[in-house]
Order: sequence, then structure tokens, then C-alpha cells
Amino acid sequence: MRIDIITVSPELIKSPFQYSIIKRAIDKGLVEVHFHDLRDYAVNSYGKIDDYQFGGGAGMVLMIEPIDKCITKLTSERQYDEIIYMTPDAHVLNQQTANELSLKQNLIILCGHYKGVDQRVRELFITKEISIGDYVLSGGELGAAVLCDTVIRLIPGVLGDETSALSDSFQDNLLAPPVYTRPAEYKGEAVPNILLSGNFPKIEQWRHDKALERTQTIRPDLLNDEKNN
Repeated sequence: MRIDIITVSPELIKSPFQYSIIKRAIDKGLVEVHFHDLRDYAVNSYGKIDDYQFGGGAGMVLMIEPIDKCITKLTSERQYDEIIYMTPDAHVLNQQTANELSLKQNLIILCGHYKGVDQRVRELFITKEISIGDYVLSGGELGAAVLCDTVIRLIPGVLGDETSALSDSFQDNLLAPPVYTRPAEYKGEAVPNILLSGNFPKIEQWRHDKALERTQTIRPDLLNDEKNN
């Protein structure tokens, strides 16, 4: 997979890709991540990439011309499966979306900034818009990092045990069950006996029951979503 991230703050977003699972995926050659500074495509020598919004109002808007230049250059070099815009006024990222994107080959992610981008960018270039929650950040960079993390970890070969991702929360519209490790008893608190029994069918049933119980208590909306599908 190749991911190209267009941003006005490349240094802000690079750090998450230099550690842990994502770094190992890059080192293994399972994913390429490239950062593109929008100011390299500025409309003048002063690095202008934004302007006041027509009709008045507070906040600057990213101009269409620099974004057009950058996207046009990238799409002239290869075909992209999706051109994604990170923005709070979009469908919220979920596990299903991450699963779908993990099967793609080439992605462009455009990070919003200030008051957002000229609407014509969204109409002419963007194929998918994604939010990471019902709140506003200073820019789309942190959201893009979250999106990349949840997608890259699903690529075959990235995780040491590929079945690990299949038991994550939300994969089956349930939260993950409780997990335990050594010691089996700590300050009077013991691990449930079933997990020490070696009876794997019963262990799986216990995990399913606990996942259902946690979901009903914490996120009953997930069960409602399942019923409506």
C-alpha cells in the first residue's frame, strides 16, 4: 500500500510514523507513506495557500489552486483508489471503513486546516470524506494519523499474529472482552478460572458472552446498529 498525505504541517504528522507498529510496517516494505507540503505548491513566492472566505466571516480557507496542483501531480504518476479529505463534518471513521481501506493499494489523504478547503476541492477531487469524531481539531493531521494507524495495522503481515486484529473491538459490532495475563492472582484478585481451564470452546463462549455484556452496558448503540443492518 502507498499513502500520500497532503498537509500544511508535515512535521506535525511525521512523528507517529516513526515508532511502533507503523514504523515496522514501513521498514518491512508493507506500506509506503509520503508527506507533501502544500506550501510547495503555493500560488506565489511567499508560500500563499489560503485566503479570506467570500461573503465574510472569521477564519482562512485553503485555496483550490495549490491543492489542485498537488493532487494533479500525484494522480499523473499513479492511479489512486481513494482521495480522502479529513474533516469534522463527515461520516465518522469506524472499523468497517478501516477494513475497506486496508484492501486498497493507493490512497491520498488531504488534511484540512483553518476553516477547511474551498468547497470546489471537495466537489472535484475528493472521493471519500472522513471524520474521527464530533469535535474540531486545529487541522486534519492528527485525524490522518489515526486513520493511517487503524488501516495499516490491518494489512497482512503488519501484526505479528494476524488473527489479533480479528478479535479487536468493533470487528463484529461488539466491544472486546476482558483480557488477563500473569500473574494468575494479584492482591487477592484472580483471573477467571475458565481462562485457565484449557477448554478452548468454553473459553471462546465466555469471551463472546463477556463481549456482549460489555457492549450492552457501554455501547448498546452498536447492537442496535447490528439489528438495523
